Parts: sequence; structure tokens; C-alpha cells
Amino acid sequence: MRDMGSRFGLFLLAVSILWAPVLSDLVISKVDRRIDLTSQIARITSTLKVENEGSDLVTEVLLAFPDVQAEHLAHVAATSSVGKGGKGKAKGSSTSYAVQPVDPKGMPASLTFYSVTLPKGLGKGESVTFDVLAVLTHTLKPFPEKITQADIQLLVFQDTAHYLSPYPVKAQTLSVKLPDARIESYTRVDNTKNVGSEIKYGPYENLPPFSYSPIVVHFESNQPFAVAEELVREIEISHWGNVQVTEHYKFVHGGAQSKGEFSRLDYQARPHVRGQYAIRRLVAKLPPRAHSVYYRDEIGNISTSNLWSDSKKTELEIEPRYPVIGGWKTAFTIGYGLPLHDFLFQSDGKRLIDITFGCPMNEVVINTLIVKVVLPEGSGDISVSAPFPLKESKETKFSHLDIAGRPVVVLEKTNAVPEHNQKFQVYYKFNSLAMLMEPLMLISGFFFLFVAGIVCMHVDLSISKSSASYLAKLQWDEVQATIQQIQHIINRGLVIHDKLEASLRDLSRTGDIQACKAARKAADGSLKELSKEIKPLLAFLQSSQQAAHILPKVEELVTKERDLEERLMAKHSTIVDCYEKKYGGKEIENRVASQLQKITALRKEVDDLLEFIDEI
Repeated sequence: MRDMGSRFGLFLLAVSILWAPVLSDLVISKVDRRIDLTSQIARITSTLKVENEGSDLVTEVLLAFPDVQAEHLAHVAATSSVGKGGKGKAKGSSTSYAVQPVDPKGMPASLTFYSVTLPKGLGKGESVTFDVLAVLTHTLKPFPEKITQADIQLLVFQDTAHYLSPYPVKAQTLSVKLPDARIESYTRVDNTKNVGSEIKYGPYENLPPFSYSPIVVHFESNQPFAVAEELVREIEISHWGNVQVTEHYKFVHGGAQSKGEFSRLDYQARPHVRGQYAIRRLVAKLPPRAHSVYYRDEIGNISTSNLWSDSKKTELEIEPRYPVIGGWKTAFTIGYGLPLHDFLFQSDGKRLIDITFGCPMNEVVINTLIVKVVLPEGSGDISVSAPFPLKESKETKFSHLDIAGRPVVVLEKTNAVPEHNQKFQVYYKFNSLAMLMEPLMLISGFFFLFVAGIVCMHVDLSISKSSASYLAKLQWDEVQATIQQIQHIINRGLVIHDKLEASLRDLSRTGDIQACKAARKAADGSLKELSKEIKPLLAFLQSSQQAAHILPKVEELVTKERDLEERLMAKHSTIVDCYEKKYGGKEIENRVASQLQKITALRKEVDDLLEFIDEI
């Protein structure tokens, strides 16, 4: 089996630490250890009764952890619910003791030590009872490491049946609680028994310091291993009444790796058999009165979520786009707003934000947790108070209407667990008048915009009348007006041409020669008047440089129109003479046939020139 090498390593550790020096002042009269393996996080709770058999006052108690275990130690805490010597505090009350890592001299290099500071020194013959909670992550190893969709997940856990301590232990017991009664195997030593999903070791009596008895438990657990490789929480403070929280998750299933194919059909048909250890849903316990809650990823909004809220809590149940099994990853974002007055307080002339630090989801291990507190622009004298060590840095964020940017407090912690979901405080100074800066900027912006509009309406932005470009524009406008007049005169002439044609049609219908001659005489007079009107206009165009590019077409138009006029007059005279000599219709048509062809061609050329000039 794969853990044989680990057992051998633990055996070497046991041999080495037996030679360690002994601390003789303290004796542990009783130890009750309880190991909870019902989730991916291993929690070891030890109730210690410590007695001082020496003569010196003792103020601290050492806790020992093997290095292989200390590497995965996410949280350690000590609390007391019983007063010194068995008397003191009321039932149900507890006092937290300070716990700090220490490096005592003369101790084995393969051990890591923590010191529990007693609130009051322990004199000769006195005793104290307190609980020690050690939270371990990534200590439950999948075995086998890879499984198929239909397999169950088996885990291996290693520890010691004896309480590892630098002090002698008079009596101790150990119980290991598992998520299920189905156990593959476990180490059997003296006084070992299995009761359902619990394995009990002991009692053991009169154990020497650094007593160590390795045990290995191989058991079934289909609990999902929800591991956040990175969680970035951004808490943006707005003194206009809102706290906006945005959480970016990068999740991975940290359990047994999946091998083979994954069948979505099998999973949906028998989810508790095919992929029973998959991450199906997560529940985030948000603060009361959370609002504007959303859940999305890079694709967009994810609709597979439910929200419940009341006066005491708000719960968001989310379901990933796909079931996350061993080794699979997913990323998503949760956001929500909170009322500011629930988290903003005053203290010693400063403002403070009092809000929780960790992940709102239960039983999630976070490899890297980054909390960014974005304070309003203009905040200063910033400090942080947290119940555990954090890596702190500062940066600046620019948002709407910011000038100098908003100060951001960046807090980072590795190997975070639900026990770290405690409140922390950010203290800062902020002048309330600074809140008026952004409204004043908006008001000023709109004011200057309207002033600029008024100025533009009253300022003459036209080109100077003495400039060459302005004069050229005036000349071109005159040229255009002249051309339009010429076009109008030509069109009037074409109307007179149409009247001449109409008089010929009346002649063929009525035979009234005198009326036809009178119509020609009137048309001839009108055309002469038009010819007089057009001469000065042509002279102006010929004298203007701006009309140089269009003058040839205008002159050609006037020439074609005059030619058309002459041929129409000739046609009119010919037809009237034929009627006076009483020629037949066939004879008349033969006489004017050649003239009709030339008239039609000229009329088309005149129309084409008019259209060309009109486009220019």
C-alpha cells in the first residue's frame, strides 16, 4: 500500500523525538482528543488538563506538531471554559488564550511548537483546563488518487494515537469521527474499537513526553473538496450609504482526480451513484439585508441560483454551469450590496469599518485569500486590526470622478479556512466635506458646459469678410446666381418654342393662317427680349475668374438654344407657306422632314447641357 513509506517516516520521527529533552515542571493529567474528518478540513480538538508539579510559576504551555502536519496547519486556537483548579467561570462561557509560534531550545528539529499564554500564572499544585483547536487542510489524501465517475472516493489520514507533547501525560483518549461507517482499514493498537463511524483509541495512561504511536485511517468519503485556488474580495466603501462587495472565485475540486470519460447522462440519471463526490452546489451565507445580489462568470449571468433572506440572514445557493468533479476547475463572481450604517462606526475620532474577513461559504479551503478594502477618496491615517496575522499592503484605485484616487488596503492570507471568517477592522480619518467634492465637480462641469454654449451662441464664428476665402465664396455665390438666371431664361425660351409648336397644331386643325402668323410674331418679339436679357449675364461670367471652369458649357448652351430657335422659326415659316399655297399634308411632311431631325437632336443637347449645369 502507498502509505507504507509514510508509516516508515513516522516511525523514524518517533525514534528521533524520543531522545528529546523533557520539560519537567508541567504534567498533563488528562487529554481528550477528538478528530473530526467529516469534511475535507481536519479539525483536531484536544481538551487538556495541565498541572504544575514544580515550584516555579508557569505562564505558558507548549503545543507540539510534527513538521509534516504543521505545514498544513491553517488555524490553531486555545480557549477555556473552566476556571483554574476547576473553579471559576460559569458554564458556557469561554476565554481565548493567546497562541504564538515559538522555537524553544533543545527541542527536536522535526517538530513545530506553539505557545499558549495563560491569562494568569499557574502556581505550584494548581491546574488549568482548556481546549486546543487545530485546523488542518490538505491532509486528507485521496487513495487511490484517480477514480472513474462510478467509483467512490477513499481518503487516507495519518496521525498518532498518543498525544504528542513535551510533557508527561497521565491519561488520554482519542476518537476519530468519520463521515460514514464504511471504513476500508485503520491501524489497530491497544484499546482500539470501532463504533459505527467512529474509531476510539485508549484510554492510555502514564505516557512519557513525546510519546508517539502512528495510526493510519483509510475510509470512504464522498464529500466534495471545494478548494478556492484564489479568492479576491473587494469591499468598496461609499459614504453615500452603500458597501459594495465583489468576490472573484477560482475554484478547483481538490479530491480524487477524475479518469476516463464523464457522462452527463449518467450523472443526471443517477447523480448519487455516478459522480456522487462532485461539487453540485455551494451556499454562501451573506450578511442580513444584503441586496442587489448577482452571480455570473466570464460568459455572463448564471441563472442557476436561489436567494433566501430574512431579518437574520441572507443565503445564496449557487450551482455551477457544470458539475465539478476531481481536478476540474471553474471560475465565477458573486456581488452584493450592504447598508453602510451596519458596518461603519466611530472610534476615538476615527471611522472604522467592521466586517468579516473570510469566505461566506462553509467548508471551503482557500489557498490564497486577498481582501481589498477600497476607502473613499481623501481617506487618511489608515490602520488595520485583525484577530490573526495578515500580509498587508496598500494601493490606489481610480473610479468615476476621482482625482487622486481611492486608497485601497490589501490584506492577504494563505491557507484560509472557515475559522478565519472573523470580523476585522479598518480605521481611517475622513473629512465629511470631501463628500461634496464630486457633486461640486458635476455642478461645475454642467455650469461651464452651459456657459460655453451661451458663448458659442453669441460669438460670430463666421470667416472674416476681408479674407480671400470669404471673397472667393462671395464671387462663387454671384456666379451661381447668374447661372441660375441664365437657366431660367433658357427655360422661358423653351416654353416659347412649345407655344410655336402648339400654333402649328392649331393651324393643321383649324386652317387659320392669320392666327398662326400672329403667334409667330409674338414669339419672335419675346425671344428677342430674352436675347437682350442674356447678354449682360454672359458678359459677367466671361469677366469672372470663378466661372472659368463652367463658362464653356454655358456658352455652348446659349449657342445651341439660338440654333434651336432659328430652326424652329424656319420650320414654322415653311409650314405656313405650304398652307398658303394649299399643299397637301404629304407634301408638307416631305418639306420639313430634314428640319425635324435637326430640331430633335438640338432639343436633346439643350436638355443635357441644362442637366449638367444644374448638377454643378
